[in-house]
Amino acid sequence: MFQIRTDLAVETSESRRGEKDVSGFRVETSREGDGIVITKVCIETQKAAKTLGKPRGTYISIEADQMMEEDAGYHREISDVFSRQLKQFLPEDYNNRKILIVGLGNREVTPDALGPKVIDHLFITRHLIQEYGKYLMEFDQCCSVSGIVPGVMAQTGMETVEIMKGIVGETRPDLVIAVDALAARSIKRLNRTIQITDTGIIPGSGVGNYRNAITKEHLGIPVIAIGIPTVVDAATIVADFCSGLMEQMDRTEQEDGMFGSGVYGEKSFEEMVRDLISPKLNTMYVTSKDIDEAVNRLSYTVSEGLNMTFVPQEGNVS
Repeated sequence: MFQIRTDLAVETSESRRGEKDVSGFRVETSREGDGIVITKVCIETQKAAKTLGKPRGTYISIEADQMMEEDAGYHREISDVFSRQLKQFLPEDYNNRKILIVGLGNREVTPDALGPKVIDHLFITRHLIQEYGKYLMEFDQCCSVSGIVPGVMAQTGMETVEIMKGIVGETRPDLVIAVDALAARSIKRLNRTIQITDTGIIPGSGVGNYRNAITKEHLGIPVIAIGIPTVVDAATIVADFCSGLMEQMDRTEQEDGMFGSGVYGEKSFEEMVRDLISPKLNTMYVTSKDIDEAVNRLSYTVSEGLNMTFVPQEGNVS
């Protein structure tokens, strides 16, 4: 069965926005800096959660077309915006708290290596604070940051949440932040969007490989999920191409709109795509040819934002 998958709440809300039978969620959009678009999606009711296919909670996406560019200054700006948006999910007294950051994914699979690479670039402080005290960090408002890369079930034979329960029970953090690669519906958001949510995460859900959820209900402490889409469903590319072709034919008024949206409404169009896409294509996911460089660059961007938030350095203390 044809199904376009996405981990991004902003994409799910776009597909449902304006429908009369959908209510219980809010969408707010703002802009910051040089071409950075921030979209906040609040799913407030269980009915809306069921309709949108996303858990109740708040989702913030940070989009920037230039996020793929090799511009250290621009990525620093994105890190700063990301840090400020992340703080909206944190308690007011989050300073001096114990933070466990989890890098989800498989280091051996490049599009899935975002989480592990973020952990590689983090400023880990838990062992230093335990050994020497927080004043070693020069600022008395410094979180105790620890990190873990639990791997995937094929490598460990264990569900990630099982590993996390043991670590949480032993180290007793106040908050878990899970970083993972996501799947997008739109090619334009590939490697160009950072999503933050307070709903936790289900590893592998974007590509249909569902694992047990990492949420507050399972771990007993708040879980914030951070992700960047690194893959797109191949079926989406076909659907987007067909949609663009039909829009172009509408604009040029070729064949009296025979192939345009005047004949095929949005719902009918998706049914047409279902008939055209083969089952094999519907199981394929694609990524950009420079995904290795993109993951390396974006992992620095995310880790820099996390470092700015939890281990403030002179010049970025808010």
